[in-house]
Amino acid sequence: MPMAVRLPTWTFFTAVIMQLCTGENSCSIRSTAGPVVQLGSSFQIYCTFKCKCKGSMYSDHPPTPKAHEVFNATTVYIEVANITRNQTYSCQCVCPHASDSCGMDIFTGYPPAVPSNVSCIYKVQTNESRAVVCTWSRGRDTHLTTGSVLRVRTTSGVHTSGPLTYSVSGQDSHFLSTSLDVSHSVQQISVWVESQNPLGSAESAPLNYTLRDIATPSAPDLSAHTCSSRECVVQVGTSVRTQELEIQYRSGADAWTSLPDSGRRASLTQIRSISSLRPYRLYHFRARARLDTGMWSQWSAKVSSWTQEEAPAREPDVWHAEADVRSLKVYWKEEDLSAARGKITWYRISVGSRNSGPIFSANISADVRNYTVPFGPGCGVTVWSCTAKGCSPPARISPGYTKAEPLQVRHETAGEHNATIYWSKAGSAGQQGYVVEWYPEGRKLEALQWLRLGSQHSHALITGLEPFECYAGAVYAVHSDSSVGRSGFTGVATLESVPAAVPSVLEKVEGNSVNVSWMQIPRGQRGGCITTYTIYLESSSGGERQVFPVAASEKTYVIEGLSPAAYTLWVTASTAKGEGPTGPRSKVKFFIQRDSSNHPTGGCARLLGPPHPHMSVPEFCREAEVRGQQLAVKLLLRFLLPDEVPDPANSKWAKECVLQPGEMKLQLQTSVASVTAEDDPILVEVEELPQPRCRAGTSGPCPRLLSPTALSPTSRPDVLLYPRTTYIKSVSHDSSSSKQTSVDTNITVDYISAHEPGHQEVISFFPSHDFAMEPLEFGGKLTLDAVKINCGEFFQNSF
Repeated sequence: MPMAVRLPTWTFFTAVIMQLCTGENSCSIRSTAGPVVQLGSSFQIYCTFKCKCKGSMYSDHPPTPKAHEVFNATTVYIEVANITRNQTYSCQCVCPHASDSCGMDIFTGYPPAVPSNVSCIYKVQTNESRAVVCTWSRGRDTHLTTGSVLRVRTTSGVHTSGPLTYSVSGQDSHFLSTSLDVSHSVQQISVWVESQNPLGSAESAPLNYTLRDIATPSAPDLSAHTCSSRECVVQVGTSVRTQELEIQYRSGADAWTSLPDSGRRASLTQIRSISSLRPYRLYHFRARARLDTGMWSQWSAKVSSWTQEEAPAREPDVWHAEADVRSLKVYWKEEDLSAARGKITWYRISVGSRNSGPIFSANISADVRNYTVPFGPGCGVTVWSCTAKGCSPPARISPGYTKAEPLQVRHETAGEHNATIYWSKAGSAGQQGYVVEWYPEGRKLEALQWLRLGSQHSHALITGLEPFECYAGAVYAVHSDSSVGRSGFTGVATLESVPAAVPSVLEKVEGNSVNVSWMQIPRGQRGGCITTYTIYLESSSGGERQVFPVAASEKTYVIEGLSPAAYTLWVTASTAKGEGPTGPRSKVKFFIQRDSSNHPTGGCARLLGPPHPHMSVPEFCREAEVRGQQLAVKLLLRFLLPDEVPDPANSKWAKECVLQPGEMKLQLQTSVASVTAEDDPILVEVEELPQPRCRAGTSGPCPRLLSPTALSPTSRPDVLLYPRTTYIKSVSHDSSSSKQTSVDTNITVDYISAHEPGHQEVISFFPSHDFAMEPLEFGGKLTLDAVKINCGEFFQNSF
């Protein structure tokens, strides 16, 4: 018999430990507060390992190591304080044969609150269908799955049954409700609500109801039949016979108005008439009912219907402005719904007089708010507004008023877009009211607005004003005898700034005076209301600058008594915020010449010295006048032209020209565009005029060729005494520089020839200017055959 082999005891225990460590559950985890805890609570999480190893603890996903405490050789734990959300905890055994970790989820929340606002009604839907409906509020959110049930005890006579439990619909909503059927014999009920979740339960106090006190019918069915302009007929239906019926109506956002109850209950369907309505309004209707006892039903769904139109009740609000001496611009406002009593489809306007009858009539579209009509003395204007049902009473305008005493008017700003107009009240005798009109200054016809007020008013708030805009207007006191007192006002601006631009200035010299006129600054650059214009005048002869302030209403000014000299003048504009800038647009230059027509002989002598022995006194004074005019022109040219005018013959451009007998080559652009010295030259032939030959026997120098402008009225203007040629309008002073040269090839001028020895050319600088003067003579010999000085450009650029 073989001998049994006995294994050592440690071998057995080692095998057991190996089996435990390599099993599915190498550890266990638990919470001292359980898996569901209240938010904000504190507790411990323990991990116990089934084998001896190094254990660790984690929380969240992905797992985050947590510092733990050692409870004994196989157990560790962590402290959880003031938990604020759901958490997951896990344990891990660190050894070669450890299996998966173990863990648990901790859910947080609150215990249920006591249900509140418990109420029940007894819904009598039909004579056979009746049910009790109870609703309540479950309180704050528990963050946990919380269930609610309704418990009901019923009483029939002396018999009580229950409690019965009814489940609740809508567990996730704040307000919960349930419905239960009761028999006709039940007279009273007792109800309470119970809520429960893992952290506890709560129930409401019992409520006792007598069913007849909480009985209510279903909401009525309501429909609108027909409506006239003042009345609507509605139909109301109920599922059971009711004792009371309430119908309400309103228009727009008005308050609801209740229709008095007639008390008729002959059938389940009733027809009710609602009167005292207004024309052309959208009305809304609703209804509710009540049994002989109990509660009102819910309101029915709203139904809506329009009342029909009528002719407008009042004349339109009409005002006017004179367009010119023979026409009047008539304005009217869109009428509100209460006055229009319908949709305005067109306006009718008529002009006439008592003597001649109607002289003008027109039908105008409903979207038009003004119309210009012919007008004259003794005429009146009548305006009607019309709907599909008829026209309004006439609104009459008779601008030929007898003027009444004006009012004292002032204004104050009231924010960025408003202003208040104040006036002294007119006498009460025959006073009908006031009309306040306003408009942007200078735009009365385009933007007129007005406000009509009663005789008890003494101020008006005008709104919708634009900042940095100047407004004007008037207050009219209207009397019963058709007299009107008009009191104008200006300078209304809610916000202002310094003007951003300068006025455009023109001047006209008349003797020793200058008439200055200017245009207004563009509306968007005025900065508000212009309070004053300032004219500045400087003389080239020195002296202090002269300043002339001018009222904002003026656009012209005459400066008199000026001494002969060259002057510079400019104009600025100012608002209440200060004076605007100056600029080239507002600056002009002009010249005051000496008036020699009134000089005595002594004046002639002071200008020329002693008279020539062979000159008479009139001849001597005429010579003085010519010299004075020449002196004035020299002063003006010295003021306008540069100090030195270079000789064109010494220019680089002239030297590069190829000179041949009878002709020369000039570089000339074919267009008027600017060119520079580096541009490729374009050669243009200029033919020199031949010298005129005198007939045999003629003594003395040959006469000078006449220009077309010098022809007599009897001569033929289409026959030229010499061929037309072109000339260079302006040439740069420095031909070697890169300055641009403007070229004009379409102007015909007089030809100047300087080939004759000793010939002096006569040049008239002002052939048509106000300077009445004889031609000036200049000596010297010009070396270019085609030179013409055009002083007209100097005056054009300088003035």
